Amino acid sequence: MYFVKVSWGWTFLCLLPFIALTSYVATRSLGTVFRRLGALLVGSMIWFTCTKFFILIENATGTCYNSSALLDIRPGFTDKRSCISSGGFWDGFDISGHSFLLPYCTLMILEEAAVAHFVRFEKSWQKHLINFLTLSLAFLIFVWIFMFFCTSIYFHDFSQKLLGTSFGILGWYVTYKQWYLMPYSPGLPLRSANKEGKRGYNK
Repeated sequence: MYFVKVSWGWTFLCLLPFIALTSYVATRSLGTVFRRLGALLVGSMIWFTCTKFFILIENATGTCYNSSALLDIRPGFTDKRSCISSGGFWDGFDISGHSFLLPYCTLMILEEAAVAHFVRFEKSWQKHLINFLTLSLAFLIFVWIFMFFCTSIYFHDFSQKLLGTSFGILGWYVTYKQWYLMPYSPGLPLRSANKEGKRGYNK
């Protein structure tokens, strides 16, 4: 499951050149490129904030035990890391980070990758690169969905998975369906051609 733990890193790595290339080809504006890349910065902030919040909740609600039987409390430990490093077993409310991150990454990729249908690439190297990046993103979506189902079946209890998934969907909704519609934001990716056949970015 280590690959899933760094899922945001893989998503970031593939989306960075994809957003940069499609934004520049569509608008020929470096300002638009940097503005759109801001979506990755926002995504990183959401990932960091939520994971830290999940750790805070687990530490605040947990207790250190001598074993997984949860019979004998091991006093003097207030966080999971110190408990486990001393050989104990920490039992707290562990909101599923996988259930949060995998849907969030998948939804973000779907939002950003849709632009490939509306941008015209005139140079062959651009076409080859965007095809490679699109296939890479499609592969990531497949892996993230598969691992999400594995997490749903084998890890955490229902409430922990439900909360994690809710945070992931909420992060996507607040950004792509609310904030990115506003002027002072990274903005939405290209969606469709207008009636005159010109291609532009949603404001």
